[in-house]
Amino acid sequence: MNRDDSTAPSRRWAGEVWGGFAAMLVALPSSIAYGVAVYALLGPEYTSHGVRTGIVGAIVLGIVAALIGGAPRLISAPCAPAGAVLASLATGLLAAGDHAVTPERILVLLALVAVLSGALQLAYGLVGGGRLIKYIPYPVVSGYLSGVGVLIFLSQVPKFLGLPGKHLAAPALWSAPAMIVGAVTIAGVLLAPKLTRAVPATILGLAAGLLAYFGVGQFRPELLTVTANPLVIGPVGEGPGSLLSGLTATWPALAALRWGDLPALAVPALTLSVLLSVDTLKTCVVVDSLTRSRHDSNRTLIGQGAGNLVSACLGGMPGAGTMGATLVSVESGGRTRWSGMLEGAFVLLAALLLGQWIAWVPVAALAGILIVVAVRMFDWGSFRLLRQKSTMLDFAVIATVIVTAVAVNLIAAAGAGVGLAMLLFIREQIRGSVIRRKAAGNRMSSTQHRPPAEQALLEQHGAQITVCELQGSLFFGTTDQLRTELAADLRQCRWLILDLRRVTAMDYTAAHLFAEFETDLAERGGGLLFSRLPARRELREYFDQVGKLGYGGTQRKFETFDDALQWAEDRLIADLRPAGTTGEAPLALAEFDLCREFEADHTLAALESCAVTRTCAAGEAIFKAGDMADELFLIRRGIVRIVLPLGGTYHNLASFGRGNFFGEIAFLDRGARSADAIATTPVDLFVISRARFDEMSRAQPVIGVKVFARLARSLALRLRRTDAELRSFYDA
Repeated sequence: MNRDDSTAPSRRWAGEVWGGFAAMLVALPSSIAYGVAVYALLGPEYTSHGVRTGIVGAIVLGIVAALIGGAPRLISAPCAPAGAVLASLATGLLAAGDHAVTPERILVLLALVAVLSGALQLAYGLVGGGRLIKYIPYPVVSGYLSGVGVLIFLSQVPKFLGLPGKHLAAPALWSAPAMIVGAVTIAGVLLAPKLTRAVPATILGLAAGLLAYFGVGQFRPELLTVTANPLVIGPVGEGPGSLLSGLTATWPALAALRWGDLPALAVPALTLSVLLSVDTLKTCVVVDSLTRSRHDSNRTLIGQGAGNLVSACLGGMPGAGTMGATLVSVESGGRTRWSGMLEGAFVLLAALLLGQWIAWVPVAALAGILIVVAVRMFDWGSFRLLRQKSTMLDFAVIATVIVTAVAVNLIAAAGAGVGLAMLLFIREQIRGSVIRRKAAGNRMSSTQHRPPAEQALLEQHGAQITVCELQGSLFFGTTDQLRTELAADLRQCRWLILDLRRVTAMDYTAAHLFAEFETDLAERGGGLLFSRLPARRELREYFDQVGKLGYGGTQRKFETFDDALQWAEDRLIADLRPAGTTGEAPLALAEFDLCREFEADHTLAALESCAVTRTCAAGEAIFKAGDMADELFLIRRGIVRIVLPLGGTYHNLASFGRGNFFGEIAFLDRGARSADAIATTPVDLFVISRARFDEMSRAQPVIGVKVFARLARSLALRLRRTDAELRSFYDA
């Protein structure tokens, strides 16, 4: 046991060291390839600068991103999106034909874009934007990455063919040695996993390309010289001074920047920061699924931003958490941030020891590696979206971003992607109905228990009330749908209740539609009622700012849905009740349905002896939940609401009016009250104590039989009514 404990740390360290070393074997050749892909565009003399930029990026990103707080196990290095965006920017600057934009100035502008991108990533992490970036629609992300793949592929084809430019239509200029080396490299990368997984496929592919190059060199002696040889990288210098030469060239040139340069570089920097962030978080999600862990998105972006910022300031390429190097590190034993830092250290060591040999790396071999990366980046599965009409728009989004990236540049593709993301959002909002539930007032009633005559009026004329629960976003894309779905109801109802608890957003178009509803309803003597405004304070404030929810003045707001429905029912009953039947006089005991037929056998007087009268003011608590009591309450006049307290808020259980009773549970079991009873209006009550009732019923048992029979019947009717309302609730 002790021996295992003592060797466990050493085993873990061995895993971290081997994980970092294996990641270096993947990251180093790829980083060099991306650097060459960008800076070789400025001319063959800048190829060595691209090599140094890629190496410095791999060193700094690996160490700084992990040290600052990148996700555990994540390996950061220059990546395809960084190469594509910077290459697109460099190509655009060269194509502009401005004599003031020299290659030296382009170097500075590219460095500044990298600095701004790193600063933006750092800001994303600090303000909590890690979660938001993950919500970019997948079709847009797929289009971006596929567009990057296409651009990388197109940029590497001339290097694969050994061409100095892009004269693809001139086969006579194609270089047979370059094509052989590139083809062997691609074959090596593709076949390596079938031979062994102990060595990364990129290393085996590069080794195969080198062997092919020197093999061809036996027949073409001119290939065995490194100076002025366009098929190899060429001298890149040796030692630390060579790696920092980009720094000594960059900082003095930054002093020549003008404030006018910043707006032109803002969009490329924003595009690069988003692409690098998405690429990093996508890698983290894959690693989480493989290792059953969970990364901190914001902390990861802080680490990536800091790494890219330092890398750019030291003359290195920007990058992201790379999938290939990270998975190789995990498979080799990397478990913590140490593997990322060790990867950077191993790249530095390799560059110092093998710097002179990097000059012999064939350009076509690097092109072959990037061609494989580009083909794998393309989302070939997106073509399956063409099989169904419902997903054709998603494919159109992907295709549009790709075409824009290739035909214009990645910067324009970023703008197209943002616009298409908005269209996708609008489409998803329009697809689903903003009406979650809708019912007429004769199929859904409030919790107020009304006398039979009033209930009959509501069942006959309740269609004049329409209840509608809304959901989602109420904006210009969904208001026409809402108008159409409510058109038939608005032609016959007087009161429209809109429940807004599930509304997440609203714009002025929706507010204007509510004003139209209000005007139409007011013409029929009704109005618009709102219940349960959204919980978000800013949304509540917006409702008030857009004209107090309308312009006619008839709209009302209620804290609960039941309050709104009860208010509408009261208005409807008041309009339909025959003249002179106000029902405001307090009831006598004989007028209660609970006491029906008691006068026939002269038992009413005995029951009256048990009842005492009580008057409560509006808002007064008749009893509270938890009170120990045994009284039954009969309402002579007014309305009583039974509410369930819920820690600062409440839920309406029922409302009882004139002629009804409440408190029967404690009357039957003599237990604690289960809810609060609050007088909504001034209330007159008969109160019957169970103790007095039992004493009287022992003398006249028939009274007990009658009262309990009436209670059982009333409770059964209430349960039937609840069943009908639940059925209507789910049907709606």
